[in-house]
This record gives sequence, structure tokens and C-alpha cells, in this order.
Amino acid sequence: MTCTAKKCGIRFQPPAIILIYENEIKGKSRERIMPVRNFSKFSDCTRAAEQLKNNPRHKSYLEQVSLKQLEKLFCFLRGYLRGQSLAETMEQIQRETTIDPEEDMNKLDDKELAKRKSIMDELFEKNQKKKDDPNFVYDIEVEFPQDEQLQSCGWDTESADEF
Repeated sequence: MTCTAKKCGIRFQPPAIILIYENEIKGKSRERIMPVRNFSKFSDCTRAAEQLKNNPRHKSYLEQVSLKQLEKLFCFLRGYLRGQSLAETMEQIQRETTIDPEEDMNKLDDKELAKRKSIMDELFEKNQKKKDDPNFVYDIEVEFPQDEQLQSCGWDTESADEF
């Protein structure tokens, strides 16, 4: 079955993921309700999103829906189950999906570090200029202003003989 996903959302009571898609053969817009079972306020959103996306009953419908979007919808559901308002949940998701430049990533555990790296990779891919882009320029040369004297650092002034 070939279908094109148009919208994807969540219903809180009873919990379900709702997909609005267009059947390419018939050209009709349809709605698919995928119930969310065995999900609590302690559940892992990433794991739940992967399970739903790989479910044989829903796999063909969710091909065009990104795993990140499903994960975010499950985070909204988890926030609802925890009693958080929609604004609180959105703020929490925003904090989790952005990188703080002042954060010391050496202190993070492996799972959190992998999450931060995937966010940085995604941001890099989004901002990367490719050959097909209309604003792409090959071999850009930029001259930086030399208004001030170059500051020397103490670590590079010592000679190599002192080691």
C-alpha cells in the first residue's frame, strides 16, 4: 500500500497516535488511529517510538514519519501522564533537544552524551551547505580584520628544550 503522511498527532484519552495520510492510489485522505498500550509515566519515549514504527501493522503507514517526531509525541503523552501542562512539557522537550554551549560534556554519562552528539549531528546536517544548494560557493576565502595586536599565550612561548 502506498500512502503519503500528511499530519501526525497524539490523543491523550485514550492514548493513541493519530496519522492523517493520503492514499496515493485512490487519492483519498484517511485517518489511522494507532492505540498506545502499556505506556506509563515512567516509560522510555525512544523505545516506545521505535516499537510503534517497527510494528508490522503500522510500519507501512509510518515510513514517512520520522522517529524524532514519534519520540516527541510520546514525550507529550508521558508529560500528560505525569500531570504536566502542555507548556511545561514543551519547555522540557526544548531543554532536552537543544545544546547548552556552557555545558561540560565530559561529565555526562554515555547515553546522554550519545543523545547530545545526535542532536549536534542533526543540526550540522540541517545547516550544511551542499553542492546542490542555490547559495553554494566553492572555495570561499575570508580575510579577518587585524585591528588589534595578536595576543600571545603563555603556553606557547616556552621553548621545547625545557621538556
